Amino acid sequence: MVKRSAIGLMSGTSCDGLDLLHATFLKENNKWSFEINASLERPYSDSFREQLHKLHTLSTPDLLKMDVELGKLFADQCHSFIQDENLTTDLIASHGHTVYHQPDLGYTLQIGNPFLIAEKCRLPVYADFRSQDVALGGQGAPLVPIGDSLLFSEYDACINLGGFANISFEENSQRLAFDVCAVNLILNQLSQRLGHSYDLNGQLARNGRVIPELLEKLNALDYFKKVGPKSLGREWLDEYVLPHFEQGETADLLRTAVEHIAQQISFTQKKLNFKKVLFTGGGSFNTFLLERISSLTSLDIQLPNKQLITQKEALIFAFLGILKNLGETNVLSSVTGAKNDHSSGQLFLPSTV
Repeated sequence: MVKRSAIGLMSGTSCDGLDLLHATFLKENNKWSFEINASLERPYSDSFREQLHKLHTLSTPDLLKMDVELGKLFADQCHSFIQDENLTTDLIASHGHTVYHQPDLGYTLQIGNPFLIAEKCRLPVYADFRSQDVALGGQGAPLVPIGDSLLFSEYDACINLGGFANISFEENSQRLAFDVCAVNLILNQLSQRLGHSYDLNGQLARNGRVIPELLEKLNALDYFKKVGPKSLGREWLDEYVLPHFEQGETADLLRTAVEHIAQQISFTQKKLNFKKVLFTGGGSFNTFLLERISSLTSLDIQLPNKQLITQKEALIFAFLGILKNLGETNVLSSVTGAKNDHSSGQLFLPSTV
């Protein structure tokens, strides 16, 4: 039997805030289970969220400053989380915040200085989970599918509706996964044009009309013709997607974006023929989006409790840290396209003085 506890830190591409989660993981008879002990969502301020959205445009000195600033924020929030909840934990696993993700060019970058977290919390920190996979010829993403496979095997597939939608599933006894399309990165930006930080329950989109020409252009993008492994980054969104949303009534643009997302998930289901699906991520609260997905598919949509909807990625990054600590595989080559399965992540230790 193996029993370990970990804190997972997740700052996603939607830039909504920092998710913190403490869980205990138990391995018995070669099967993993988990128990969530505490979790916390720390929203970013509007001004800080705007800074995160522009990280990929910063000069090198400014980006290095943000690495330190974000690291201090992660460290302070994690330390407070441990103190307030009176937590005892074996380690911390931090995803960091993605700035660049260009695996086809051989690089990916997440910031949020892990040394600062280790020093503040006086605990070992695992971070930089993507770089090794890219060095092995993989996409460096998605990383969550190992957790889907070992912790949520009762579902045919898992779909996370975050900044991007991603899916993982079993096929021929292999775990496969890929990014489907952009979700909240588009929907939130459009909502902000109407004075809302996000589209509550999809009401703004519900009041719009689909723009057929725009929908056709979105669905025709080259990315959707590729087969996995494949992954998406903010740079792809800026270059190939957002320019299509520069003109038109915002409500209509939102409605078209929702239809595009629902159609891409529908196309994916028809190719893969899965049924029972666990939906998580902030987009799972968008009832109109889920209505459109349900209308276009025959999915049995499973929504867990709010804590798991919002914190599943933090949970699984805590799990990735545990697997790395044990020297077990935490990245699957069948998912990322790397030349082999591997145990990824760098260890950052507090000073001994």
